[in-house]
Amino acid sequence: MTKAAIQREWIVNLGQRDAIERLAHLFCELFFRLRAVGLVSGNRCDIPLTQTDLAEATGMTPVHVNRMIQDLRARGLIRWKGGEFEALDLDGLCDVAMFNPSYLHLDREGRGLDAQD
Repeated sequence: MTKAAIQREWIVNLGQRDAIERLAHLFCELFFRLRAVGLVSGNRCDIPLTQTDLAEATGMTPVHVNRMIQDLRARGLIRWKGGEFEALDLDGLCDVAMFNPSYLHLDREGRGLDAQD
């Protein structure tokens, strides 16, 4: 069920969101997934992707990704340099992305694997 929800969200992402929304959405999804597994410290995490990687994931050119990153930085929403990502304004980033993490089902994923249960 989770995979289908994620697939639906990405169909919407690529088909109906503009470039800034798509990139912000990708950053939000990566951030929330990493936070769920304990790989976020404060509002910082490693996202060791290149602009070309981001372009391929969002259906943009690397040049356009660069412009969108500059836009997100100028809005004071993110810092991303050398693979380190920081959500300076996570709520604002989620607003731009129209991001709601409920489709990821992070509250349920992995529970069956927890040795403490």
